[in-house]
Amino acid sequence: MRARYGVPLSIAAAGAAGLVYSAGFEARSFRLRRVTVPVLPAGMRPLRVLQVSDIHMVGGQRKKQRWLRSLAGLRPDFVINTGDNLSDPEGIPEVLDALGPLMEFPGAYVFGSNDYYGPTPRNPARYLSEKIQGKHGLNGNPPVVGVVHNRWEDLRDGFDGAGWVNLTNTRGTLKIDGVSVELTGLDDPHIKRDRYAQVAGGPSETADFSMGVVHAPYLRVLDSYTADGYPLILAGHTHGGQLCIPFYGALVTNCDLDTDRVKGLSTHTVDDHTAYLHVSAGCGTNRYTPVRFACPPEVTLLTLVGQE
Repeated sequence: MRARYGVPLSIAAAGAAGLVYSAGFEARSFRLRRVTVPVLPAGMRPLRVLQVSDIHMVGGQRKKQRWLRSLAGLRPDFVINTGDNLSDPEGIPEVLDALGPLMEFPGAYVFGSNDYYGPTPRNPARYLSEKIQGKHGLNGNPPVVGVVHNRWEDLRDGFDGAGWVNLTNTRGTLKIDGVSVELTGLDDPHIKRDRYAQVAGGPSETADFSMGVVHAPYLRVLDSYTADGYPLILAGHTHGGQLCIPFYGALVTNCDLDTDRVKGLSTHTVDDHTAYLHVSAGCGTNRYTPVRFACPPEVTLLTLVGQE
């Protein structure tokens, strides 16, 4: 009996231990990552940008809320929220409360699909099968059937009321100690709400620095930003792969971006143009898959410095 059942039982025990770790510990092991990006014009003072992404707030997540509130102590020059704040249709008040101290700073935001629609149970294996089939994204602009529609307008009104700039398929500008920072944003490409033609043309000549902001780093968007000459693009959406293999990395990105660039700082090149790309691994998970493995939740403080 011992020889017959010992291996299966040990595998089951290891699997259970891994589940406890990934759901009970790592998914709540919040990290601050610091990155330096040489993108500013020579002579401009450094800018400290706090990127918050993929909060996926669910009611009662007190530790996450306290941690987000504490980030105001970093005193960034400005905050960029790259979407997917919700994983609970009733979570808007808790998102606004958790981000309240950060909304005292200049900021801007784009939305992700989970801001518009409530979560649904999904087999994680589908991400792998869709990757193999080359399928990415949801069913787009025709009315989505069979899902909960979040009160995203309340979230928008809360951000707008605090003075954060709505970058939904538009441009905005922040003034930071006399420095003009132009932000060019898109709605979520994952559900085909991006309209790059509305913001095309590249950085404005009047801005001291310009950058692109989007939730999901689809290649069509990265190509457009890069070809237009933006030196930096911020995105989220991927969760860093969420369930990763130690010493190997992510298996999926949930978009058409390659897994080598699933999180952190990298570059994107189109013809003779190259932009820095920063993809946040985010600090939450879908409420129906509340696990992370070898990919802890994070927020990133980017220090933008002069080009070398």
